[in-house]
Amino acid sequence: MNNVFTSSIGKKLIMSITGACLVLFLLFHMSMNIVAIVKPEWYDSICAFLGVNWYAIIGTLVLAGGFGLHILFALILTLYNRKARGNNRYLTTAVPKQVSWASQNMFVIGLIVALGLLLHFSQFWYKMQFAELMGNHEVRLGEATVSPTQGSAFIAYYFSNILFVVAYLVWLAALWFHISHGFWSALQTIGLNNEKWLPRLKFAAKIFATLICLGFAAVIITFYIKSLLNCC
Repeated sequence: MNNVFTSSIGKKLIMSITGACLVLFLLFHMSMNIVAIVKPEWYDSICAFLGVNWYAIIGTLVLAGGFGLHILFALILTLYNRKARGNNRYLTTAVPKQVSWASQNMFVIGLIVALGLLLHFSQFWYKMQFAELMGNHEVRLGEATVSPTQGSAFIAYYFSNILFVVAYLVWLAALWFHISHGFWSALQTIGLNNEKWLPRLKFAAKIFATLICLGFAAVIITFYIKSLLNCC
């Protein structure tokens, strides 16, 4: 068991498992957000269902733990790789063709993803589920007062601001690179790395990442356009 936490392969395995769980959550979250486009009232009902119920709280704690482990082992592996390379990383700037841009910049991409999540937590989770946990049944949203379960109001409010729209789209671009690389990298870690399947896995990863990110982007852009139409 110690080898899982101390070996390089073990750390990558933990990152793969936690990353897979987080990606599945993103898929669920994206599907849930799409409902807001179709029928905001339905989205609000889902938010109320996932409020401070015990299963939602347990799910949040599990996700927080997985997210923490994912970041922790990403930092450990980055520092380990830098230490292992030593001064050799300054000797050449040539990069093998098989090494992707995302692979070279995974730490920076991951940092952008983490910062985007912190912004998202501060605007949505903190004012929704956390507010409910603190017993607040009304929260301030600009000049209005809304229920923490009124998720569509939060989406409409934040995505009427072009600065937040741009920030979230940049975050989604970083998320695309993170998922598309991490998806096949995780499968490679567990042994699916032969020459026949690796190109297919990379292609599938890009398709999967594109579907998730386009789903989130569709919600952002749709509500921004609605805000422009409402102003006219």
